[in-house]
Amino acid sequence: MPIVSSAPTRIDLAGGTIDIWPLYLFHDGATTLNAAISLRAHAQIDNRTDGCVELISTDTGRRALARNWSELGESGEVPLLAALARHYRFENATLTTRGESPAGAGIAGSSALTIATCGALAQWSNTSQLAADILQIAMNVECQVLKVPTGVQDYRPALYGGIAAVELRADGVGRVPLDVDPAELERRIVLAYTGAPRNSGTNNWEIMKRHIDGDRQVFDCFERIRDTAVGMRRALERADWDEVGREIANEWTNRKRLAPGVTTPTIDQLIEGATKAGATAAKVCGAGGGGCLFCYGPPHAQSAVAAALVAGGARVLDWRIEREGLRVG
Repeated sequence: MPIVSSAPTRIDLAGGTIDIWPLYLFHDGATTLNAAISLRAHAQIDNRTDGCVELISTDTGRRALARNWSELGESGEVPLLAALARHYRFENATLTTRGESPAGAGIAGSSALTIATCGALAQWSNTSQLAADILQIAMNVECQVLKVPTGVQDYRPALYGGIAAVELRADGVGRVPLDVDPAELERRIVLAYTGAPRNSGTNNWEIMKRHIDGDRQVFDCFERIRDTAVGMRRALERADWDEVGREIANEWTNRKRLAPGVTTPTIDQLIEGATKAGATAAKVCGAGGGGCLFCYGPPHAQSAVAAALVAGGARVLDWRIEREGLRVG
């Protein structure tokens, strides 16, 4: 029987980018808040009879075929899948992946796909399926392929689902589920794809270099982003929805100060239209520069906000908060 797996993507509510090691070590109390969403990444493994290895990315239309896992190179058509296949010594089978999120959406589609693939390959190879082990392999292999530092938050909603705070401490990274009614948060958020993908690796790498080089503006932005995440966590836990909106607005103000490419004229126009339609806050997902954004506001304004985003050229996505993380069967 085939092995099938899937893992959810996420929206980052606050505290993104600060989750890249070692940036969070310079900001005591650093926290990232995120929510897993129902746009999932999928992987499937089917046995073969010819001894070959085949890797298929349905989303990109690319594939690789080799006689043995050792022949899969970094410069091939599907480098991430090839790296994972090499790690697990994948053989005599076909691995097929697909994602439900748009390309370059900023909602951690790549990390979700990596977690889903690791889950399937761990079962196929009869190696550890412990969440901590899957997380470590996924994070390290994806970093090897991207060749830039990656954050630690994106793998956790893919593994566990739900709404959570990721606490970034010197003694380790811990995930704390938050007692938040998912339906109440869903009623206040409209998620839309701007139509333009973005490259989080480039943006985050430039920001990281400036931070390490001692750029005071970047350091101060991260301090405010940290404070905003702490404030939003408190507001979420006490269901103070007006305060949640104010903190999302603060997060976006501080995030735009990190680098010129975080926002674009298209994003600014979409947010302006959504605000006129009743949204009280908005922010891009991930590093910015394109991808998805979400608009926040009272439930009665959700339809008007969605219509304004569509009128501005965005594609409103159908989603819900996903309580379940990685599934393997």
